[in-house]
Amino acid sequence: MSRNISGPEIERLIQYLGRIPGLGPRSARRAALQLIKKKEQLLVPLAQAITDAVNNIVICNNCGNIDTRDPCTICQDPKRDVSFLCVIEEVGDLWALERAGVVSGTYHVLGGTLSPLDGRGPEELNIASLIERAKDDSVKEVLLALNATVEGQSTAHFISEQLEDCNVKISRLAHGVPVGGELDYLDEGTLSAAIKSRKQI
Repeated sequence: MSRNISGPEIERLIQYLGRIPGLGPRSARRAALQLIKKKEQLLVPLAQAITDAVNNIVICNNCGNIDTRDPCTICQDPKRDVSFLCVIEEVGDLWALERAGVVSGTYHVLGGTLSPLDGRGPEELNIASLIERAKDDSVKEVLLALNATVEGQSTAHFISEQLEDCNVKISRLAHGVPVGGELDYLDEGTLSAAIKSRKQI
Protein backbone atom coordinates (compact mmCIF):
# COMPACT_ATOMS: atom_id res chain seq x y z
CA MET A 1 0.00 0.00 0.00
CA SER A 2 1.49 3.34 -1.08
CA ARG A 3 1.59 6.21 1.37
CA ASN A 4 1.54 9.94 0.77
CA ILE A 5 5.00 11.28 1.48
CA SER A 6 4.26 14.95 0.81
CA GLY A 7 1.57 17.54 1.35
CA PRO A 8 -1.77 17.44 -0.52
CA GLU A 9 -0.77 20.29 -2.84
CA ILE A 10 2.25 18.35 -4.13
CA GLU A 11 0.24 15.14 -4.43
CA ARG A 12 -2.41 17.00 -6.43
CA LEU A 13 0.26 18.44 -8.75
CA ILE A 14 1.62 14.93 -9.35
CA GLN A 15 -1.88 13.55 -9.98
CA TYR A 16 -2.69 16.21 -12.59
CA LEU A 17 0.67 15.85 -14.31
CA GLY A 18 0.06 12.09 -14.44
CA ARG A 19 -3.13 12.67 -16.45
CA ILE A 20 -1.15 14.19 -19.32
CA PRO A 21 -0.79 11.65 -22.16
CA GLY A 22 2.74 10.26 -22.23
CA LEU A 23 3.38 10.92 -18.53
CA GLY A 24 2.99 7.96 -16.21
CA PRO A 25 3.13 8.10 -12.40
CA ARG A 26 6.95 8.01 -12.30
CA SER A 27 7.37 10.65 -15.00
CA ALA A 28 4.78 12.82 -13.25
CA ARG A 29 6.73 12.61 -9.99
CA ARG A 30 9.99 13.50 -11.74
CA ALA A 31 8.33 16.43 -13.56
CA ALA A 32 6.75 17.68 -10.32
CA LEU A 33 10.10 17.46 -8.53
CA GLN A 34 11.83 19.49 -11.26
CA LEU A 35 9.07 22.12 -11.18
CA ILE A 36 9.32 22.41 -7.41
CA LYS A 37 13.14 22.49 -7.39
CA LYS A 38 13.07 25.31 -9.95
CA LYS A 39 10.04 27.08 -8.54
CA GLU A 40 10.87 30.61 -9.71
CA GLN A 41 12.25 29.61 -13.11
CA LEU A 42 9.65 26.93 -14.01
CA LEU A 43 6.71 26.50 -11.64
CA VAL A 44 5.68 30.15 -11.29
CA PRO A 45 5.89 30.94 -15.06
CA LEU A 46 4.09 27.66 -15.86
CA ALA A 47 1.28 28.52 -13.44
CA GLN A 48 0.94 31.95 -15.09
CA ALA A 49 1.00 30.43 -18.58
CA ILE A 50 -1.74 27.97 -17.60
CA THR A 51 -3.84 30.79 -16.14
CA ASP A 52 -3.38 32.85 -19.32
CA ALA A 53 -4.34 29.83 -21.43
CA VAL A 54 -7.49 29.22 -19.40
CA ASN A 55 -8.52 32.87 -19.73
CA ASN A 56 -7.62 33.47 -23.38
CA ILE A 57 -7.69 30.29 -25.48
CA VAL A 58 -10.76 29.81 -27.67
CA ILE A 59 -11.83 27.42 -30.42
CA CYS A 60 -12.14 28.97 -33.87
CA ASN A 61 -15.77 28.81 -34.99
CA ASN A 62 -14.65 28.65 -38.61
CA CYS A 63 -12.08 25.81 -38.67
CA GLY A 64 -11.92 24.31 -35.15
CA ASN A 65 -8.32 25.40 -34.48
CA ILE A 66 -7.36 26.62 -31.00
CA ASP A 67 -6.03 30.15 -30.67
CA THR A 68 -6.45 33.30 -28.63
CA ARG A 69 -8.66 34.86 -31.31
CA ASP A 70 -11.77 33.84 -33.23
CA PRO A 71 -11.49 33.53 -36.22
CA CYS A 72 -8.01 32.11 -35.62
CA THR A 73 -4.71 33.48 -36.92
CA ILE A 74 -4.68 31.07 -39.87
CA CYS A 75 -8.26 31.88 -40.93
CA GLN A 76 -7.46 35.61 -40.78
CA ASP A 77 -4.24 35.31 -42.78
CA PRO A 78 -4.84 36.99 -46.18
CA LYS A 79 -1.89 35.08 -47.69
CA ARG A 80 -3.65 31.75 -47.25
CA ASP A 81 -5.05 30.00 -50.34
CA VAL A 82 -8.76 29.79 -49.50
CA SER A 83 -9.37 27.50 -52.50
CA PHE A 84 -7.44 24.70 -50.73
CA LEU A 85 -9.03 23.19 -47.62
CA CYS A 86 -7.03 20.65 -45.60
CA VAL A 87 -9.12 18.41 -43.34
CA ILE A 88 -7.39 16.92 -40.29
CA GLU A 89 -8.48 14.97 -37.22
CA GLU A 90 -7.02 17.05 -34.39
CA VAL A 91 -5.24 20.36 -33.77
CA GLY A 92 -2.00 18.43 -33.19
CA ASP A 93 -2.13 17.37 -36.85
CA LEU A 94 -2.52 21.02 -37.90
CA TRP A 95 0.54 21.92 -35.82
CA ALA A 96 2.53 19.10 -37.45
CA LEU A 97 1.63 20.28 -40.97
CA GLU A 98 2.41 23.88 -40.07
CA ARG A 99 5.82 22.88 -38.65
CA ALA A 100 6.54 21.19 -41.97
CA GLY A 101 5.36 24.31 -43.84
CA VAL A 102 3.63 22.24 -46.53
CA VAL A 103 0.08 23.63 -46.47
CA SER A 104 -0.53 27.10 -47.91
CA GLY A 105 -4.30 26.80 -47.69
CA THR A 106 -6.72 26.70 -44.78
CA TYR A 107 -7.69 23.91 -42.39
CA HIS A 108 -10.72 22.18 -40.98
CA VAL A 109 -10.34 20.27 -37.69
CA LEU A 110 -12.83 17.40 -37.35
CA GLY A 111 -12.23 16.85 -33.65
CA GLY A 112 -11.59 13.12 -34.04
CA THR A 113 -12.71 10.25 -36.25
CA LEU A 114 -15.85 8.20 -36.64
CA SER A 115 -15.84 5.39 -34.09
CA PRO A 116 -19.13 3.56 -33.46
CA LEU A 117 -17.51 1.58 -30.62
CA ASP A 118 -16.68 4.82 -28.81
CA GLY A 119 -20.05 6.36 -29.64
CA ARG A 120 -18.58 8.93 -32.06
CA GLY A 121 -20.84 9.44 -35.04
CA PRO A 122 -20.96 12.23 -37.63
CA GLU A 123 -22.89 14.46 -35.20
CA GLU A 124 -19.99 14.40 -32.72
CA LEU A 125 -17.51 15.65 -35.33
CA ASN A 126 -17.24 18.92 -37.28
CA ILE A 127 -18.47 17.29 -40.49
CA ALA A 128 -21.62 19.36 -41.10
CA SER A 129 -19.62 22.61 -40.94
CA LEU A 130 -17.04 21.08 -43.31
CA ILE A 131 -19.74 20.34 -45.90
CA GLU A 132 -20.98 23.93 -45.61
CA ARG A 133 -17.46 25.28 -46.13
CA ALA A 134 -16.93 22.98 -49.14
CA LYS A 135 -20.08 24.38 -50.78
CA ASP A 136 -18.51 27.83 -50.92
CA ASP A 137 -17.55 28.71 -54.49
CA SER A 138 -14.08 29.80 -53.36
CA VAL A 139 -13.15 26.23 -52.30
CA LYS A 140 -11.76 24.18 -55.21
CA GLU A 141 -10.00 21.28 -53.44
CA VAL A 142 -10.55 19.42 -50.17
CA LEU A 143 -7.57 17.36 -48.98
CA LEU A 144 -8.54 14.62 -46.51
CA ALA A 145 -5.30 14.53 -44.49
CA LEU A 146 -6.51 11.96 -41.98
CA ASN A 147 -4.38 9.43 -40.15
CA ALA A 148 -3.74 6.13 -41.92
CA THR A 149 -5.69 4.16 -39.30
CA VAL A 150 -8.86 2.14 -39.83
CA GLU A 151 -10.91 4.92 -38.19
CA GLY A 152 -9.13 7.63 -40.18
CA GLN A 153 -9.68 5.91 -43.51
CA SER A 154 -13.34 5.07 -42.79
CA THR A 155 -13.89 8.71 -41.80
CA ALA A 156 -12.23 9.86 -45.04
CA HIS A 157 -14.47 7.53 -47.04
CA PHE A 158 -17.60 8.82 -45.28
CA ILE A 159 -16.61 12.46 -45.84
CA SER A 160 -15.79 11.88 -49.52
CA GLU A 161 -19.31 10.49 -49.99
CA GLN A 162 -20.79 13.54 -48.27
CA LEU A 163 -18.78 15.86 -50.53
CA GLU A 164 -19.93 14.23 -53.79
CA ASP A 165 -22.56 16.92 -54.41
CA CYS A 166 -20.08 19.74 -53.78
CA ASN A 167 -18.23 21.09 -56.78
CA VAL A 168 -14.76 20.36 -55.35
CA LYS A 169 -11.80 18.12 -56.09
CA ILE A 170 -11.36 15.60 -53.27
CA SER A 171 -7.84 14.33 -52.58
CA ARG A 172 -6.07 12.33 -49.87
CA LEU A 173 -2.52 11.94 -48.61
CA ALA A 174 -0.32 9.69 -50.71
CA HIS A 175 3.30 8.47 -50.37
CA GLY A 176 5.06 8.75 -47.07
CA VAL A 177 2.33 8.15 -44.52
CA PRO A 178 2.61 4.58 -43.20
CA VAL A 179 -0.48 2.51 -42.43
CA GLY A 180 -1.24 3.00 -38.76
CA GLY A 181 0.84 6.19 -38.70
CA GLU A 182 -0.30 9.44 -37.05
CA LEU A 183 0.56 12.84 -38.51
CA ASP A 184 1.80 14.34 -35.27
CA TYR A 185 4.60 11.75 -35.05
CA LEU A 186 5.87 12.05 -38.64
CA ASP A 187 8.92 14.05 -39.70
CA GLU A 188 8.67 17.11 -41.94
CA GLY A 189 10.15 15.34 -44.98
CA THR A 190 7.55 12.57 -44.83
CA LEU A 191 4.73 15.08 -44.44
CA SER A 192 6.05 17.17 -47.33
CA ALA A 193 6.20 14.12 -49.63
CA ALA A 194 2.69 13.10 -48.61
CA ILE A 195 1.25 16.54 -49.40
CA LYS A 196 3.04 16.87 -52.75
CA SER A 197 2.02 13.36 -53.86
CA ARG A 198 -1.65 13.67 -52.91
CA LYS A 199 -4.14 11.88 -55.18
CA GLN A 200 -7.72 12.59 -56.07
CA ILE A 201 -10.24 10.17 -54.59
